[in-house]
Amino acid sequence: MPNLLILGGTTEATALCRRLADEGIHGTISFAGRVERPVRQPLPQRVGGFGGVEGLARHIRDEGVTHVIDATHPFAAQMSANAVAACETTGTPLIALTRAPWQPQADDRWTRVPDIAGAVAALDRPATRVMLAVGRMHLAEFAPNPQHFYLLRLVDPPKEALPFPDSHAVMDRGPFTLEDDLALMRDNGIGLVVSKNAGGTGARAKIDAARALGLEVVMIDRPALPDRREAHDVQGVLDWLG
Repeated sequence: MPNLLILGGTTEATALCRRLADEGIHGTISFAGRVERPVRQPLPQRVGGFGGVEGLARHIRDEGVTHVIDATHPFAAQMSANAVAACETTGTPLIALTRAPWQPQADDRWTRVPDIAGAVAALDRPATRVMLAVGRMHLAEFAPNPQHFYLLRLVDPPKEALPFPDSHAVMDRGPFTLEDDLALMRDNGIGLVVSKNAGGTGARAKIDAARALGLEVVMIDRPALPDRREAHDVQGVLDWLG
């Protein structure tokens, strides 16, 4: 009987858990704990880190985990690297349920940068109104460019003062629609969007809205990860499990 460990935090992880519950497959989903109100899951869940590679390997052994499914965000690079190393250490099969990255279309105006630091450097320009869609953890890194207005969309209210003299935070959770994001950008006079290349459909609306409005997008490329088996949908994971 398989005993799965799902590293979660994405809409794909939630969809996988629902399917596993329907199929009667046992597993536990683990959240990092960065979101105060994670989406309720049909499988048992745990919250918090493991303590690096050694801690994750210990958890796999202690809990009798037979398979690990990395369904974390494509930018959760440290967790994904730890999962690869811990599974190699314990001899545990691993697959990543990950979204295919977005690809630019003909009318897109993308400025591609390799990382958050590259996005900060790209904003060293005259003042404009920026939709900053990079998540709560990275906001302080954009403080060196205080000349802009920043529109932020966050899952949880910020616990500390925002690091910008002119900003507005909207509390919302995806998936988002094109119509809503068009209205959000128009209402706030947005001239530039900063986004991670998260892929998938849940957060794509802002990219489609930017294209429709002719806006530049500073697109942050995904971090490099160790080689691993990947699936881009739930059925691919089930086929792998056999």
